Amino acid sequence: MPAKRQPPAPEYKRSTGGPRAIGEISTRLTRQPLGKRGFASATLVAEWPRIVGTLLGAGSIPLKIAFPHGERAGGTLSIRVASGALATQLQHEEPQVIERINRYFGYAAVTRLVLSQGPLPARAPPRQDNPAESLADTPLPACLDNVEDPELKAVLTALGHRLPA
Repeated sequence: MPAKRQPPAPEYKRSTGGPRAIGEISTRLTRQPLGKRGFASATLVAEWPRIVGTLLGAGSIPLKIAFPHGERAGGTLSIRVASGALATQLQHEEPQVIERINRYFGYAAVTRLVLSQGPLPARAPPRQDNPAESLADTPLPACLDNVEDPELKAVLTALGHRLPA
């Protein structure tokens, strides 16, 4: 009886993937930890200052959203606030903040806020609004010394002060 031939083993393609967008990788890495806190993605946390305003956003951070069992609307958003004064202000502006959050989500995701006071995690320093002002005193390259036309030299100098380093 002839030996039964085994089908060839499937070739597993190992993909190196090449370069990937950091957003793709960070979404995959943060899905589980943020999902445990009720966040579908990191966008609410990342966009928090833009949603609630710079003053409230700088002194507070969303911690988690708790939804009623089996629902994805009418949730309670837990927020950590750095100071008691800011907590009072946030409590006073609660209806407006809830409206902004729900406008961000596009539906009535949050109906209530729960505030807790405590230290906030360290954040990256804010970027300068106008980096050209800080570069005004930076010396320009010596290659401008070879430009003979004074008008062209003035334009290039002005342009050089406006470009980021």
